[in-house]
Amino acid sequence: MISAELLLSKSTITIDVHLNENKVPENITWQASDTTIEKAQKAKAMMLSVWDSKAQETLRIDLWTKDMPVNDMFILYHQNMMGMATSLEKSTGEGKLAEGLRDYCAFFAEKTKILG
Repeated sequence: MISAELLLSKSTITIDVHLNENKVPENITWQASDTTIEKAQKAKAMMLSVWDSKAQETLRIDLWTKDMPVNDMFILYHQNMMGMATSLEKSTGEGKLAEGLRDYCAFFAEKTKILG
């Protein structure tokens, strides 16, 4: 017999944001408890969205370091939107809506010149 306690698991994700004197992010690091990587990983930007079902709204934290290149920001947005299209399709089965988002991503990539 397996104890219910053994079936439950927990993962902790820690995000550290180091600010300068003007409260602008200079350094972002993150670490997850359920990975084999023991050292905190550096990041130039992060986007976190949390759904508040009671308020029916998304709570967001978008941060980027002062040295994040604009072109890298375009790539970050493009990859996030493509991931959202995939998640939308998997979670709702709405393939046509997901394809519409992918079409916008193609337009975005063309306008920002991020894809060869």
